[in-house]
Amino acid sequence: MKLDTRRTVLVGLAFMSISTFWQMYDSVVPLILTKTFALNETWSGAIMAADNVLALFLLPLFGGLSDKLNTRIGRRMPFILCGTAGAVVLMNLLPVLDNKFYGITTGDSSGNAGWLRAAFIVVLGLQLVCMGTYRSPAVALMPDVTPKPLRSKANAIINLMGAMGGILYLGVAAVLYSDKRIGGLPHVDYTLLFAVVSAIMVGCIAVLFFTTNEPKLAAANRAYEAAHPEQNLAETTDTGAEKLPRPVRRSLGFLLISISLWFIGYNGVTTWFTTYIDKVMGKGLGGASTCLLVATAGAIVSYVPIGVLASKIGRKRTIQGGILLLCACFATAFFVTVNATSITVGMYPLFALVGLAWAAINVNSLPMVVEMCRGSDVGKFTGYYYTFSMAAQVVTPILAGTLLSNISYQVLFPYAAVFVGLSFVTMLFVKHGDSKAEAKKGLEAFEDMDD
Repeated sequence: MKLDTRRTVLVGLAFMSISTFWQMYDSVVPLILTKTFALNETWSGAIMAADNVLALFLLPLFGGLSDKLNTRIGRRMPFILCGTAGAVVLMNLLPVLDNKFYGITTGDSSGNAGWLRAAFIVVLGLQLVCMGTYRSPAVALMPDVTPKPLRSKANAIINLMGAMGGILYLGVAAVLYSDKRIGGLPHVDYTLLFAVVSAIMVGCIAVLFFTTNEPKLAAANRAYEAAHPEQNLAETTDTGAEKLPRPVRRSLGFLLISISLWFIGYNGVTTWFTTYIDKVMGKGLGGASTCLLVATAGAIVSYVPIGVLASKIGRKRTIQGGILLLCACFATAFFVTVNATSITVGMYPLFALVGLAWAAINVNSLPMVVEMCRGSDVGKFTGYYYTFSMAAQVVTPILAGTLLSNISYQVLFPYAAVFVGLSFVTMLFVKHGDSKAEAKKGLEAFEDMDD
């Protein structure tokens, strides 16, 4: 059995589009809320958690709806196209409202500040709804067209595409919004940044649509699954329905709890890192973006080795190794940043290791979840994955923001290390969803898979 790398790369364009947007959202929106709208950390954290509150309902809903949809262009593609179109239109209104509000508060323009504040929140909410309509369908597209034994390797490529989206954003932000360009400015205009990101999103989805025949690829994968019923962990009841055996459900439950715990820790850092660097070191968006760029680059160069490692020792052990490394990195980051006044070159290897650790976790977690379902339920189980990851991300911006505001910004990395460490314990109880294969070398890990 051989993974079609080109096809997987094209399918990954949907995740690349999504990742580019969220990298910008997590970096820029907290700055707009705290600086332009002068909200404290608790309130801005609550707004940052709104996307995750919506996701609790939208991602399982639209994941399940896409399982049932049947159109000429496929089950997932209608959601991807419509969601992207709405998101691109709305996102370009946000910097316009931000600039207008700043102009009113400084006396440079006339208008109603209260109305603009409300308009910004409404547009932001609609933007998040649009993103929520197609995230689960976009992610479910990979397992739709990939046999179960190949999904960890395929997911490595999908995550690679997502990381490339992050690289694109961080590179643009680091160049256009460097400390040299925006240092000392009373207000930063993000119009160009939002326009570039929206262009990246449109380009990704256009290429995906015109190069990927979803119905044909999904039908071929369903035929494979029908020929290999032994890969289905569900059992048939007396009524002919399928359900997961109790031990599999137990493993699924602990896996989903683990996903919540490591997202509480990791997303706490990604949400507040830009503000943390600003408060602790006095550096702006450019400095923080450079650090995140290094972490993302670390993830990118790790995907092929992680694919080899997962094939050799299994998904679970690879995830546990990533958890231990990420916990150690966050603990170390506390000591190297808390008394620093600037970002030094010596800090970059640490951020690269953060990227490696997160790659080890991320590449294997979704395949473990969808390993436990039938092909017709991929959207629903993808929704489960996002329900628990987003539930964590509802809690962590508010909880971390409150701790930062009331205790100190210095608690950010210890907070993250504790929650990531707890996920190692819960992973000990996960006994299903793994897949082992003989390790290949280099790019063969993506291509030669005679399982």
